[in-house]
Amino acid sequence: MIDIVIVNWNSGIQLKQCIDSILAHSINKISRIIIVDNGSIDCSADSVEDLSKVELIRAGENLGFGAACNIGAKAGDAPYILFLNPDTRIESNSLSVPLVFMEQAYNSKVGICGIQLVDEQGVVSRSCAYSPTFKRLFFSAIGLDKFSKFKSTGIAMSTWNHLNTQQVDQVIGAFYFIRRNVFESCKGFDEQFFVYFEEVDVAKRIKDLGWTSWYLTEAKAFHAGGGTSQQVKAHRLFYILRSRLLYAFKHFPRWQASLLLIVVFLVEPFTRTIWCLIRRDITGIKHTWSAFRMLGGSVGNILRNN
Repeated sequence: MIDIVIVNWNSGIQLKQCIDSILAHSINKISRIIIVDNGSIDCSADSVEDLSKVELIRAGENLGFGAACNIGAKAGDAPYILFLNPDTRIESNSLSVPLVFMEQAYNSKVGICGIQLVDEQGVVSRSCAYSPTFKRLFFSAIGLDKFSKFKSTGIAMSTWNHLNTQQVDQVIGAFYFIRRNVFESCKGFDEQFFVYFEEVDVAKRIKDLGWTSWYLTEAKAFHAGGGTSQQVKAHRLFYILRSRLLYAFKHFPRWQASLLLIVVFLVEPFTRTIWCLIRRDITGIKHTWSAFRMLGGSVGNILRNN
């Protein structure tokens, strides 16, 4: 059986559509659908409160994605947990395929599974990623991975078509199927990551414990992409930048993390500005500099806690 944990923050009609797809296709495999509402003001959680198998936890404020996921996970006890974005819709085999895969004896060391995610046109998202290294995050900071010739230098596995099943470093958090005992053995998501990189951090930590992550193409689900953080683009960029630095200071040697910090502040604002100018995105420039101002105010906290 599976506990499905969905963190909701102003997801609108998408949350109800997500729950409807679960109830239509996989009701017999589910123990609970646990929704943690992070202080939404759009009443999106109200529409699903009385649905079958749904347990709604109202946080009352935006605790962040990782913290809300931890609350949801603790509310269940099924041997498997699926952390699912509200902007997804599952299909008939979205849960059965990873469940059967994980139950096979020869896959006993598989800790996390992801599946194919497709958009409205049925195009497969290139959603998996490499484990972040200093080199990859450095290239991202200077903007090298934005050019097609150097796509492979970043952490996104964007040059792989995602049409075959294989072991990967990390699957996307939008559909994050994990064994409960594995999740609990690494003490869940690190709540320092408000949003972004929290699933990357877990994948790194379970890999260090001897578990693997797999991407399965025998199942698929719809994923709108972007999520509700698209509503606040400057804050979205701020949290990406902050989580990237937090990951570096947590997992890299101090000198590498410190060098990355310097590059992020002295180089990246300008590479992002140039990229916005190329695309004639003046609003994007405003969001960029707003994000870096917010980042400047949070660096001290990152350094103190890592």
